[in-house]
Amino acid sequence: MLIDPLGGFADLNRRHVRFINHPADRIREDYLRILRFYRFTTFYGDPDLGFDPDALDAIARNVDGLVQLSRERIGSEMMKLLSAPNPSPAIASMRMTGVLGATLPAADDRALGPLIQFEAEAGLSADPIRRLAVLGGDDVADRLRLSKAQTARLQILRDNIGSMTGLGEIAFRHGLDAAWSVTVLRSAIFETDVPNNASVMIADAANAKFPITATDLMPGLKGAALGAALRRLEQVWIASDFTMTASDLMTHLRQDPENR
Repeated sequence: MLIDPLGGFADLNRRHVRFINHPADRIREDYLRILRFYRFTTFYGDPDLGFDPDALDAIARNVDGLVQLSRERIGSEMMKLLSAPNPSPAIASMRMTGVLGATLPAADDRALGPLIQFEAEAGLSADPIRRLAVLGGDDVADRLRLSKAQTARLQILRDNIGSMTGLGEIAFRHGLDAAWSVTVLRSAIFETDVPNNASVMIADAANAKFPITATDLMPGLKGAALGAALRRLEQVWIASDFTMTASDLMTHLRQDPENR
């Protein structure tokens, strides 16, 4: 015999996520339940039901309690939520209840939905760092207590979204994943299509090997001049779409007026 004094079995059948009894009381017991409500609804709730209105009302009235939570707890919960297949409805609701502003001041979720669509079309898995990059916000790494590796990756994505750096160069310098992330981020934010040749361009560049080493330029060049020449040749090689051979580059070097 199933004893269900709180009516939870019916909620399970409907995939209806809600607080037990009075939502405000449950929230005040632990304000992290605000973020967990959004995560549980996103992962387990029926999308057609939306978010429980009583819960949303209680959340909006108690959002100030989030300041009592450690940044580690908030960061852990946000990363879990942003790992969901589609956290866009939850983030939009968080904006309306004030939760997004309390956890990520200055964040803007307008491009999150388009990003998720571009991710799906490109066959990319859910990535919380990529989604943080599209949300923006102030002092994200500190507010969410991101690791050094996560912080570095987020910075690479944010630095390259609005830059003029080509996808090939991003793939060469930062790898396949970073290049694809920047590709879909740019498309979502600037409302453009993913380039038709993106897949081939990124794959080729990520596997490209610069054909010149410092030894090739010695003993004619050394010290700072050697490093500068290598950097110039690398840029020339990248600009050629990684097609110039070592012989081509050495010829270019001999003709470079900066080496005369």
